[in-house]
Parts: sequence; structure tokens; C-alpha cells
Amino acid sequence: MGLFTLAFCDVGDPQIRTDHPWYPGELAMSNFDRLFATQAEAYERVTGKRVDSDESKALASWFWRNTHYWHAEAGRRDLWGEGLTHGNDKRLREYWNGLFGYGFGLCGTTHSQWTAELDHLLGHARGRGVGVAGHNSFEVFLKGESYGAGRWALLDHDLSTVIFDESGKRLLGIAEVYKNVDRWIDRNYKPDKQQGWLVCGLHPSDGNSYRKYAAAEYLAGYAGPPPMVCLRRGERMRRYFKPGLDDGKTFVFWGRNYNTTGIPGPERSRTWVNQPEKMYGSRNGTPHQNGQARFANVEYVYQPDFTTGDYREGIVTEDDNQVVFSFQTPYVIGATPPNDKAWGIYDDDCRNGLVLHGKTECQVSVSVDAGRTWSPPEAFRNGLDLTDWVKGRSNYWLRLGTGRLQLQESGLKIRTICQANVSVLPKLKDNETTINYEASGYEVLSIGPELNLAKTFVSNGRFGEKEVTLSVKPTKPVIKIHAAAHVASGNPPSPKVNYHIDYSLDSGGHWQPIVKDRAIPRRGDEPGDFWSQSFSYGSTVIQSGAGKPILIRFRNDGNKRYLRAEVHLVQTTGQTDPVKVTYAWDNVAGAQTESNIFRTKGQWRLQTGQEVQTKWVEFEPVR
Repeated sequence: MGLFTLAFCDVGDPQIRTDHPWYPGELAMSNFDRLFATQAEAYERVTGKRVDSDESKALASWFWRNTHYWHAEAGRRDLWGEGLTHGNDKRLREYWNGLFGYGFGLCGTTHSQWTAELDHLLGHARGRGVGVAGHNSFEVFLKGESYGAGRWALLDHDLSTVIFDESGKRLLGIAEVYKNVDRWIDRNYKPDKQQGWLVCGLHPSDGNSYRKYAAAEYLAGYAGPPPMVCLRRGERMRRYFKPGLDDGKTFVFWGRNYNTTGIPGPERSRTWVNQPEKMYGSRNGTPHQNGQARFANVEYVYQPDFTTGDYREGIVTEDDNQVVFSFQTPYVIGATPPNDKAWGIYDDDCRNGLVLHGKTECQVSVSVDAGRTWSPPEAFRNGLDLTDWVKGRSNYWLRLGTGRLQLQESGLKIRTICQANVSVLPKLKDNETTINYEASGYEVLSIGPELNLAKTFVSNGRFGEKEVTLSVKPTKPVIKIHAAAHVASGNPPSPKVNYHIDYSLDSGGHWQPIVKDRAIPRRGDEPGDFWSQSFSYGSTVIQSGAGKPILIRFRNDGNKRYLRAEVHLVQTTGQTDPVKVTYAWDNVAGAQTESNIFRTKGQWRLQTGQEVQTKWVEFEPVR
């Protein structure tokens, strides 16, 4: 199947940032440089201390994650092509999708993802997961000042715990804590040494996990491309800050259904999320509050215009007998389960993740592996629900078995509903909110993370071997490559094995490095066991024209097997349409709605009133 090469005015990477003190939105955190600046500002504002050392950088990162990510069971992705409930490693380990599409996970999930942030903040393999008693904890390798050439320090986001030594000058590592657990986890033991950070901030008994020091997980997670949305003409994206969508009773999610206080979906009762101002200086930790944190939603509604060429912004191919649309999101497609079971999202007959509306006569199929395989054809009907084919994913192709002329009067509307982290959405504040807007003109073409999707693009070698190459022919100019591989690196991992990721723009004639001679370093104190796998990942800036194939090769010099791999290409979208941004909120006067059109990078001052509750924010390209 050929790809259509076109250049239109789809809006690549529109983002906004408000001046809310805690939850300003994506433009404050959508890449690591922005994120670290936002973290430092919050830490300095709250503590009065500068972020100017390894320790203060790590604490600023820890503080921010405690107030933006919470503990709950995330829905799985079909990473291994064996179904949503199967696969050797079910943990979600990618950083940006974990932060933007979920914002919650169990201890092993959050700490695996977080390694990527600490590695970007401090250097290669400076964060690691650590298996303790009934828990997966986290350590960061700090240097300078009291840490000298380097020491591991406990930095547990999931239990909201750091522990300083007797003098309060240095963070302790788990190898030190577990030797005298009762002393170190006692909230009343020299509390002043903690510099304002309560030990076991979520629950006083959490520290019992540190009675064991069992296993280290090096490079347990990775970072793909920063989150980028691309909107086509005829498409709008609305982000809801509370579950329920517009009618207040349509619950679409991707995680465990706790059904707390009658509201389906993931939630957490003990977390600093939605009460960040209470964390620093707390003496008693977080009380139990049902629904303290819940999921948010992103609703895409796409109505392609077949009377002009605008619909081609959304397609990958077409002919007289078919039109194939593509969809990609930095979030995760959700589902309304058919029952109230804890894991009803994995059952058949889920709804509301992908629904078609309109009137036409044709067959419809979905592909989640870039057209290599397709779902069984179904007759188009108004309200056709295809959720079971796409739930738990971030991309799909949709094939309509008829041509453009037959679709002109169809009124086709494609509705896709995703789950999102409410903490990354741009909140309004009381009185007046300043809203800043930018659009980079970039979008992401993803090959993965699912193994079956990556298999479509294998051009040499294969998964399960020590070398594999993917070949991608993008439809637009490419300015950056992100690549990652899940590797069977061994127990213990050898620091002598070097991992490489290369790319070629001339069919393998010449290769350039993305990752070169990168090993798994072994540092400081170590427990007696190790995770037998790791991630090799990285990115590089390139210049490659539309329609030119790009080869990405994964290899190592230690005969280590590549279990799966993924590639993400950052593409340019051309000239960007203006975007209408609309906010809906409640205040003491009732329901409010107001819009502003941004034609370029700009600012909007919105009068919001008192007791503001943000309901939703919407982006829509306009002419």
C-alpha cells in the first residue's frame, strides 16, 4: 500500500500554557528542558532554595512527580502481540505516554518511566529501580558536595519518601536505610533533618518496604518523542478536566475500574495531586479522600471535507475504491467497559473509544499495524463502534471501502476518545488567567511501541536476534529520530557490552549514530539480584525529505537479543492554520465559555471570576 505525499495546513503541535501556579499545562512540560525549568521554579518558590546541585535537581524532580503522578493500576498495551492480558513484560515503561496518557501507575511502572527523566536530568543511567519488600522503589546517583564521587540516594516517588542522614546534609540510600529501618522510617526521629519533606508522606507504615534490599533495575524505562498533537482541517480536540465528558455520565478510561463513590475508572485517595501546596512542610501526610485524583479525557472529533482536498490531510492512501485515514495521539485510546468488573476494559463489547457517524454504504476495517493486517470488514452504519480494535493504543488506520465521490454527502464524523493525565492539562485560576500559545509545526509518525506494528517495517534481521533494522518511508520531511529497543541484557548486566543505534539515509550505504558505544554502568552499592533486561534508546536531529526511506539499525557487541524496538519520526507539517482555543469553566456566576483565535504565537488574558472550576479546553483549526 503506497503512502500519499501531500503538504497542507494541518496544525502541528499546538500547545498552551496558563499562569496557574501548579498546573499550567503542556507548554510548561512538553519536553525535558521545559519540564526542568518548571520543576525548578516550583521547588524554589516553595522551599526558598535554589536548584543548583545534583541533590536539589533530584528533589525538584521528585517534588513535581509527587504532585503530578499518582498510584493506581494502569491499563496495559498489547506490546508483544499476544493480547492485552498477555506478554512477558506488561509494565508500561515509556516516559511521555505514561505522563500524558495516564499520569498514574503502580510503583514499578512510575519508577521505570521516571528513570528516563533522571537520566536526562543528571546523565546516563543515573536513576534505577530497586526491588524491596513488596514494592519497587527508586534510587538516584548523586555527585558533588556530601556525595563526593557519587552515591545512590533513595528517591521514592510512589511512597513520597526521601530520608536525610543525622545531620540533614545528605540523602541516604536504601543500602543504608534497611540496616536500621525502624529509626529511619520514624516520622518523629529528628524531623528537622528532613528539610521540610515528611518521611512516608502518604502513609506512616509505607517505610516497612525498606526492610529488604533485593534487586536493581538498570535502564528500566525510556523516553520516546515529546507529546505532539496534530489537528487536521475539520478536526477539533477537547480536553475534559473531570471524568464524564460533556454529559457528565460517559466514562471512557484505560485503567482499573475502582468505581469509587459510583464514578467508574481509575482514582486515588492518597496523593499530593490536586493539593500540591500541602506537601512541603506537612506533618501528618495525606488524609484519605475518595477521588482525590481521577483521570481526564481527550475527545477528538474529525469531520473530513470531501468536497475539497482538505480531507487528504488525514489520509495515508486512497483510490476509487477506498480512502484510508490515520490517527495518532500522545494520549491513550480509552474504553467504556461493558460491565463493572475491575478489568472490564479487557472484555469484548467496549464502547466510545472509536465511533463513526454519518450515512453511506461501504465496508469499514481497522488496522493497528500500518496496513499489514485488517479487522474483518463491517458494514458502515451511524454509530458504528470500533473501540475493541483500537483500545489501549495511540494510533490506528481506518479504511472506508469506497471512494471520495461517494463520501461527499456522507456527513462522516470520526470520534476518538482518549484518557489523559489531568495534571498536564492547562488549568485556569481565579480572577484573570494569562494563556500563552505556540505551535511548532511538527508532528510524530510512530512505529511502535507495539511489536506487531514494528514488525511491519523490519527490513533486515529480526526480533529475538542481536541485530534488527527497521525501514520507514515518511510522507513529510523529517527533522528528528527517536528510537528505543527492549533488550535481553542479562543478569547481571555486563558493563562491557556496548549498544548502538544507527540510521542511514542512503539505503545502508552510510550509517550515522543515534546511540554509540553506550553500556550499562555499574555504580556504588548494589543488591544481590538484577532485572535481566534494559532499554537502549536515544534521539538525533536529521534532515530528510518527504518520501525518502530511513533505515534505523539496532545492534550490540555482546550477542544480546532485541525483544522489541520502536521508531518515532518528528515530521514538519508545513504552514499552520490559525487555531481557535475555547475554554469552558464554572465560577460563582455560573457556567462560562469564551474563545480566542491564535494566528501565530501569542497571548490571551481571560477574565475568569471567583471560585473557578475548569471544565474543558478545546483546540480547533480555522481558516
